[in-house]
Amino acid sequence: MQKQYEAVFIMTPVLSDQQMKETVDKFKAILTNGGAEIVHEENWGLKKLAYPVEHKSTGFYQLLQFKAEPSLIEKFDVELKRDERVIRWLTTALDKHAVEYAAKRAQKRSQAPAQEAEKTVEEPKSEQPVDNKEE
Repeated sequence: MQKQYEAVFIMTPVLSDQQMKETVDKFKAILTNGGAEIVHEENWGLKKLAYPVEHKSTGFYQLLQFKAEPSLIEKFDVELKRDERVIRWLTTALDKHAVEYAAKRAQKRSQAPAQEAEKTVEEPKSEQPVDNKEE
């Protein structure tokens, strides 16, 4: 029986955008080849770490939510451990409440860019010259 999982991993900050995308694609391929279904993914970008890890104070954060068989998680964690581009990771099984929350959160995130696009830009007000002469 498939369960829903959430994996967050931190990649080393010295990666280029292309290398970061390749790393994420590698782990997505491991999951999909193992029969998992990617439910949602988010790139949180470069963030400061709470404490140095492997002498690095920042890292690229990535979130993957997926449905998979429990036997796939061990293989996924081994691959994360073997990859030198990943400095930390955490994979958790989501209970029914967390699944509902994750779905709402993903829906809000997908609607946010659409709402930003709908906002109209105000026309700039014409500036009137200011007379700073003292009387």
